[in-house]
Amino acid sequence: MGNRGPQPLRDDDPREIAGYVLEARIGEGGMGTVFLTRTHDGRHPVALKLIRREHAQSENFRRRFAREVEAARRVRGSHLAEVVDHDAEGPRPWLATRYVPGLPLDVALKEFGPLPVDCVLRLTACAARALDAVHTAGLIHRDVKPGNLLLTAEGPWLIDFGIARAADGTSALTTVGRMVGTPKYMSPEHALGRALTPASDVFTLGLVAAEAASGRHPYGEGGGFVLATRIAGTAHEPPDLSAHPAALRVVLAAALAAGPEDRPSAAEIAGLCHRAVGSDMGSGGFAGRLPKQIASAVTAIERTARMAAPAPKDPRASGWLRRMRGDS
Repeated sequence: MGNRGPQPLRDDDPREIAGYVLEARIGEGGMGTVFLTRTHDGRHPVALKLIRREHAQSENFRRRFAREVEAARRVRGSHLAEVVDHDAEGPRPWLATRYVPGLPLDVALKEFGPLPVDCVLRLTACAARALDAVHTAGLIHRDVKPGNLLLTAEGPWLIDFGIARAADGTSALTTVGRMVGTPKYMSPEHALGRALTPASDVFTLGLVAAEAASGRHPYGEGGGFVLATRIAGTAHEPPDLSAHPAALRVVLAAALAAGPEDRPSAAEIAGLCHRAVGSDMGSGGFAGRLPKQIASAVTAIERTARMAAPAPKDPRASGWLRRMRGDS
């Protein structure tokens, strides 16, 4: 869902869902479209994901969606865009999370290039803490990727728990005709269709950290399924991490271990990053660690989000949207 902040609603977008008045579009992905709205009292911004029609037609999807999102509501922790509401019974399921105005990491890497190693270590530590909270609640995220990490002045935020699954071995959630997740950001066991544990998220966080530091996927070039095939064979042909600085290489080698039993926990990954940085790992002032161009882009997105006033009864009449469209 690469984007640079909220965008005006399209003509065919809904204007209201279950009492949530939609103000703008935030992005669109494989599971659905995300809209900016507010809590019913108008005080807090919310990101509402409306699930695609093809998924809504599957009763199995609805049952799993309801179970897994309800479980995700138990997750509490720093650097997490928490689930605040959902509905699996309506014509099209939806879920609402805290809205975090930030720059997706994939957009930052595409437009501005790789991040400094110190910044990557801090980002990885924060994301690992968020994953630790997910895992502590008995869930697996299953789709840790650059597009699901938002860069803000307060640090990175982990988003998209719509396809998290209970870690107790219940049946896997799949999309129509394909496996859930992003092939180039899968663990070996995920790519091979095996049972997943929290260690799968640790592996994919390692992929993200390696790419954030170099601008390249650690398994090379190619389409998603080509890379997933290489990942599946990592026990025989592991990625070459020699170009990464030693401090980061320690973290990457641990996270990208071929066997899930050989990987540290998410909390231990955060500890490795902390020791590598060797200083305060608090998230405050994170923007000061970002390259200037990225920090400026983050500031611009946050400024755009602050322009949004509480949604009026008719969002098409919103002064904020008129300003975004350039209308008089």
